[in-house]
This record gives sequence, structure tokens and C-alpha cells, in this order.
Amino acid sequence: MQTAAAGRRFWPFAALFLFLLTTGASAQSGRVVSKPTPADDQIRVYTEEVRLPVFARDEYGRFDPTLEIDDIVVLEDNVKQQVRSIRRIPASVVLVLATGGELNPAQRTRTTREAALSLLSQLRAGDAVAVMQFDRKIQLIQPWTIDRDEAARTLRKKLWGASGARPAEALQQAALLFADQPVGNRHLVFITDGVETPGAGASPAQVTRVLEGNAGIGGRGAYAEAVKRLMAAQVSVHIISYSTFGFKESKEKAKNAPLSNAVPGSVKASGVATSGIDPTMPSTMNRGGAVGPSTGAVITFDPAMRRMRKAYERALQRGEETMKTLAADTGGRLWIPLAAEDLALQGSEVAREIGTQYVVTYTPTRPLALSPETEMRRVVVLPRRNGLQVRTRRVYVTAAALQRPPEAKAEVK
Repeated sequence: MQTAAAGRRFWPFAALFLFLLTTGASAQSGRVVSKPTPADDQIRVYTEEVRLPVFARDEYGRFDPTLEIDDIVVLEDNVKQQVRSIRRIPASVVLVLATGGELNPAQRTRTTREAALSLLSQLRAGDAVAVMQFDRKIQLIQPWTIDRDEAARTLRKKLWGASGARPAEALQQAALLFADQPVGNRHLVFITDGVETPGAGASPAQVTRVLEGNAGIGGRGAYAEAVKRLMAAQVSVHIISYSTFGFKESKEKAKNAPLSNAVPGSVKASGVATSGIDPTMPSTMNRGGAVGPSTGAVITFDPAMRRMRKAYERALQRGEETMKTLAADTGGRLWIPLAAEDLALQGSEVAREIGTQYVVTYTPTRPLALSPETEMRRVVVLPRRNGLQVRTRRVYVTAAALQRPPEAKAEVK
């Protein structure tokens, strides 16, 4: 019993001796052993990285599959940057398709559908696609999918024509779709004439006000907001435009218009037989006894209609310039076909263009975190190899580059 009691008294002294021995050894070695506290949390530092979409072709205009870091020079605000990587990742592609546009005789839903289907057939396996259509309403008819057959069925079953067009607002909403898609290979394909119209039921005067941007529905301000969102989302915009084709068709339609739509003062407008016309008399009168059509049709000309057509022609021109700038600034391209069969085939050309893209990354020499979020930095990519053709966006927004993609990893210090 005494031995057991002595053992119990010994253990506290032995534990104290071991603690002092351990403390002394730590002090001699220069280490300080301390219990972790909440204040000692790890500091996570994210590496700043700019991701540029770079389209690369060889001297024959074909995709160049051999692009390497030493093949290009990247300049940011005229300062050379150190490229960290060049790689290819699956694309995220949103189709934004006009199904209204009743003022444009060339803009047909069937032709737009054919162009979209042509594009789908040429996308690479693993590319994700979404489809949005717009007229007076804006609808997402196909959420993100990598199933091209599913997207094709949607285009055949759900893409239908209507009236009206809200292209700027459609672009704004489409930009939001990229929020959960990987950064670097994002594309928007826009098939439209770029003109906003109010749709069926509007008078010529109302349509004219919208075309001239005086109705407060969309217009230049809405386009500016759309461009801002697309730049922030780092999206390359490719446009198949009905503008020039539509302008050509409109002129043909006016030339071949029926009697009531003919140009005032012409023989066609007068309805009078060509024989017996006295050029010194008004077009609806003659000295030779000729008469107008036996149907008794009344020749009318509406000045409001003429103003509307003129306003539409000006809107087409403005729209084409806007789309040209948008495509160039985002690193995309603008296609302007002159016939329906050409337009339908442009979809495959756009898909091949998307297929030539690499993602180039670099850490900017001037830190992003020290710049205003709204700062726009100019970038240029130049080839260093003979025959190589490269293209990228003109600018990027600092705030967009600071957004961390889902796959980004933190460096622990």
C-alpha cells in the first residue's frame, strides 16, 4: 500500500520534470512552441492574372495549332508583358437571334435559324451553348448545354418570328448569362440588323421616334450600357449583320412597290397611260384623254411613311457602325453578307473563327489592385513568327480582370 501511494506522489513530479526539460531544449534551439490562436489564420493572396482571347491563324488563314509563348508579344498600354501561359479551353457561346425586324425585308427567321444551325454543327465537342431570341420580348429559349443536338432541336421548335426588336436590351441580358461560365473563351454571336423597332401596332410617327432614338425605349444609351456589360464580362462579340442586305432589299422593294407606294410625280404613281402624257401637266392629268386604272384606285402618298423609311435607313447605317466598333473592341468580327444564301452559311464561318482561339495569360506589370475598377487598359498582341496572324480585344476593364474564375487557386503564405 505504501509503495502504491509513493508511486502516485511521484507522477506529478515526473511530469513537471519532463515539461521543464522540453522547455529548456526548445529555448536552446531557438524555437518558440506556442499554441495556435485564431489570430494566426493563414493569409491568402490571389495572383493577379489577365486572360486574353487570342485568335491565331497561319499564313493561309487556317487555325494555327502550334502557338507557343515565344510566338507572340503582348503589350499593355505600350508596355511589354511576360506571358505566363497559352492554352485552349472549351468555349461558352451565346446565340442572340433577332426574330422581329419587320422593317427589314431581308431579315427572315428561317434564314437566321439556318445560320444558327450551321454554327452549331461546327462547334467543338465540349463547347457550351445557350440561345436567346428577341423581338418585342427577350427570351432565353435554351439554357447552357454541351448537347448540340438538344440546342438544334430548340432552334427548330422554339425559334419563331414576331414583330419589334430590342437588340440593345437583348445584349444587356445576354451578358449576364456568362456569370457562371469559365473566363477566357466567352463568345456572343449576334444575328440582327442592329435596329430597334417598337413592333406591330405602332404608327409611322411612333416608329420614326424610336428609330431616331427619341422614344426613350433603347437607342444609343442602351447600346452603351450593353457594351459596358459585355466588356466587363470579357466576351468576344461576333456579328452577322442584316444591315447592308436589308438596305439593298428595301431599295428593291421600293422600286417594285405597287401603285399606292410609288414615288409621287412618276408615271407609275399617276396611273395614266404613257401615251398622251403632257410633261407640262401634273402627273394625274393629261391632254391626250388617257385615263387612270379602271379600278378607280386613289393615288396617295403618306409623308410620315417616307420619313419612317428615311429614318430606318439612317438607323441601319448607325447600327452597322455601332456593331463594327463592338466587334473590334471585343476581339470579335463583323460579317456583312449581301444575300440570304451567304448569310445562312456565315454561321459555320463564325464557328471556325471561335475554334481558332487560345487563352493567353499574363500578370500585368502594373498591379490591377492599385487601379480604379473602371480603368480601361489597351492591349496589343503581335506575332513573332513569320506567317502567323493573331488578333485580340482592344481593351479590357480592370474590374473584370480582378474577378476570380471558379477554378482559380490561392497561394498560401
